[in-house]
Amino acid sequence: MSVGTSSAPGGRDVRRPPEPRYDDPAELGIDPDELPDGLVVADEHGRVICFNSAAERITAVAAQDVLGQRLDKALPLEDLEGRRWWQLTDPYGGLAIRVRQPERNLLLPGGREVLVSARYVRTEPTGPVRRVVVSLRDTEARRRTERSHAELIATVAHELRSPLTSVKGFTATLLAKWERFTDDQKRLMLETVDADADRVTRLIAELLDISRIDSGRLEVRRQPVDIGAAVGRHIQAYVAAGLSADRFLLRIEQPLPALWADPDKIDQVLSNLIENAVRHGEGTVTIDVTPTTSPREGEDAGTSVTVSDEGTGIPEESMNRVFTRFWRGSKRGGTGLGLYIVKGIVEAHGGIITVGRAPGGGAEFRFTLPVSAPAYLT
Repeated sequence: MSVGTSSAPGGRDVRRPPEPRYDDPAELGIDPDELPDGLVVADEHGRVICFNSAAERITAVAAQDVLGQRLDKALPLEDLEGRRWWQLTDPYGGLAIRVRQPERNLLLPGGREVLVSARYVRTEPTGPVRRVVVSLRDTEARRRTERSHAELIATVAHELRSPLTSVKGFTATLLAKWERFTDDQKRLMLETVDADADRVTRLIAELLDISRIDSGRLEVRRQPVDIGAAVGRHIQAYVAAGLSADRFLLRIEQPLPALWADPDKIDQVLSNLIENAVRHGEGTVTIDVTPTTSPREGEDAGTSVTVSDEGTGIPEESMNRVFTRFWRGSKRGGTGLGLYIVKGIVEAHGGIITVGRAPGGGAEFRFTLPVSAPAYLT
């Protein structure tokens, strides 16, 4: 390995010590069993000299049974077409310029799929292979992600089909037979089209919110928010739509701290929680707005909003799945994305949200937001 030089004042060369290179985690003082991924290392003769605990877990093979064996025997991998992987790649006798194998899906005996990548450690650029370092990763987490994406696509397709079919049917009928309908019939069909267009718009907005939440790009535009007045507006909207005012009980504990939050997103949270209580719950829907300590240690006071009903509540075994994608409390429609988005919005504000059983026996959702003034005011 060459030693680097640099020019010092006065023109003389100053030699720098070579930068260290590490080919083995042990050289860094790291126990291979502490690594999260499976690690298999073979020496210059192709014999396994390292087989960490993650590799044992992924392959279901004990390290003591494979240490000292040839790599192709200890790790008999095949590609998805059934070809033996080590015969295809030939790490010790293949191209002398190769230094790695990119990650790809391979199969263990029994057909279990794993993600495998490899590095060929050479003493010099085209020299013989001194070690083969293999990384193994379980595919279960990736499979869960792929299943979640597939389920999201299926849900979106299902939810879009109904309103779009309605919009297409009514508009085609109106265009073809406009003169045959009375004004009242035309109005009814156009109102249906308008409502279905709103459903499509709402679904697209949910998808955009999920994308921003998953990527950590959900923007929060903080403004002063009167949370009590915001809850009151939602209650008034339900009463105007025909629900009895007795169905709601709003209790506000004063004084409330000044709350800075994104008013549109807080409206989205309130709308979802109150709608769930009205649609899936029974009896009186109670909304409590109270001052509280911040959910985050070391911050100022915050505001809590609790929405509860008197229905059957949420089964205990479902409590830990309430804020996941596609969870539905009943079979009364919906995408099952609302509470996942609610949790993302609350956490983007630095708050927390919990679910439990209300004193009246129904479901109780409680979210707490810190005061959190905008950065330009702090």
